[in-house]
Amino acid sequence: MTLPIIQVDAFTERPYAGNSAAVCMLPAERDASWMQLVAREMNLSETAFLVRLQDHFDLRWFTPSVEVDLCGHATLASAHVLWEEKYLDASEPARFQTKSGLLTARRDEGQIWLDFPALPEAPAETPDALARGLGVPARYVGRNAFDYLVELESEDAVRNLQPRMAVLAGAGGRGVIVTSRAHSPKYDFVSRFFAPASGIDEDPVTGSAHCCLGPYWASRLSRSELVGYQASARGGFVRVRCRGDRVDLGGHAVTVLRGNLEGVACT
Repeated sequence: MTLPIIQVDAFTERPYAGNSAAVCMLPAERDASWMQLVAREMNLSETAFLVRLQDHFDLRWFTPSVEVDLCGHATLASAHVLWEEKYLDASEPARFQTKSGLLTARRDEGQIWLDFPALPEAPAETPDALARGLGVPARYVGRNAFDYLVELESEDAVRNLQPRMAVLAGAGGRGVIVTSRAHSPKYDFVSRFFAPASGIDEDPVTGSAHCCLGPYWASRLSRSELVGYQASARGGFVRVRCRGDRVDLGGHAVTVLRGNLEGVACT
């Protein structure tokens, strides 16, 4: 038995940029240990697994080492696959049941828009591992249910940051969002995301981090619609619309690879 698997670059309009995710459509639920093995084999920041149910899709996300509770780019990639491979009509919204509740995706204005929970941070003490791991002064440190958020002095400070990953892994939580106000007129803020404790030293473009970044910068810039640029080596843009306890995350996606998982045992 074989299963199709598709690799998609998310939060980008061109191949080989943004953040890559593998998307695997399953005929039925599979054991988490099997999904973890597949994610390790794919060796991407996330592999998404979908099972079609009556009025939605069950969706789970795995890094090469752990299952995660929320992932933006692999959700955007999953929605892209559902429309491109005709699992859904182009006009239908995609509905996903996940560990973070019901998430939806729709096509609008030539982009995919995700409806995600807002995850605002609150001021937090700075763990020693966080301070030593980043090794630069912070203007602000906060934390939400998943991550630390650290504001630095400038966009250059964010771009030039070289964390000590082994130290940063001991900070706690899923990962660390580092951000600053942008100096480019093309976007409002810049960020990077580090998650060595989750098996990903630096994630190229992190949709779920913008569930925190959106509310954070909306309150400081006094507007609800923003554009963020994640300044990883691959780079990618995330458009954010803040709506109270929800955020809309907008971006593009490009299919770069189609294949099959071989030797898949039936369940």
